[in-house]
Amino acid sequence: MTLRRALATALMGAGLLAGGTLRAQAPLASNEVLHYNAEWRFVSAGEIELRSTGLIQTHMTLTSAGLVSRLFRVDDDYAVTRDEQGCSQTLDFKVREGRRSRDIHSTFDKQKRKATYLERDAARDAIIAQKETDIPGCVMDFTGALNSLRTGHPAPGTSWEIPISDGKKTASIRVEAQGKETVRTPLGQFPSTMYEAFVFSGAYYGRKGRLFVWITDDERRLPIQLKIQLPFYVGTITLQLEKVERN
Repeated sequence: MTLRRALATALMGAGLLAGGTLRAQAPLASNEVLHYNAEWRFVSAGEIELRSTGLIQTHMTLTSAGLVSRLFRVDDDYAVTRDEQGCSQTLDFKVREGRRSRDIHSTFDKQKRKATYLERDAARDAIIAQKETDIPGCVMDFTGALNSLRTGHPAPGTSWEIPISDGKKTASIRVEAQGKETVRTPLGQFPSTMYEAFVFSGAYYGRKGRLFVWITDDERRLPIQLKIQLPFYVGTITLQLEKVERN
C-alpha cells in the first residue's frame, strides 16, 4: 500500500467501523462535531472533522497536514444521508488526493435492494465508472455504521456480521468487542471498550492490516481513538479525538 492510499485509508478510519445489525438504544446528540488528529510515525499526518445530525446525516472533511501534506496532499469531502433507522440513502464523496480528483455519488434503495454508483473524473468531467449492484436491504456507510456501534453498546465477547456498502461494493464485515481499556488522549483518560473490525485482508480491502476503535463507556459513547495497523513499510496510523462540540 502506498503512502497516499495509507493516508487516505487512515483519514477515512474515523468512520470505518460498521454496525448494520445493531439498532439504536440511546440517541446521539442532535448536533455533534468531532475533531481528530491523525498521527503517523510520531508526526501529525492529518485532521478530520466529523459533523453529524443525530443518525440522519453526517458530513466529514479529511485534510492532510505537516510533512505528509508536503509529500501528498489529501483534501476530501464526504457526506451521507440516512433514513430514521440509520440505513444509507445517499452518499457523496469528493476525492482530492494528489492529482486524483473524483466525484462519487451513490444511492441506496432498501425496498428494491439496489444501489447505484457513479464516479466522475472532476478535472475532465468524464464518467469513470457507473453501475447498479444488489444490496441486502438496509446497508450502512462507514460513518453511519460507527454511529450504530456507539448507540448499540455491544459488550466484550460479542461478535457479529455487518453489511456495509459504498454503492460500488457491499460486504459483510465481522466486528468483535474485545475488552476494556483506559485510553489516554489530549482530552484526558477514558475507560473504554475496544473493538476490532475485520475490513482488511480481502474482507473489504485487499491489503493486509488491522483496524481497532475505542469507544468510551460513559453516556456519550465517544469514539475516542482508532488505530490502523498496516505492513511494516507503512506502520501504524493513530487517530485521537481532540475536541468535541455538542448541542
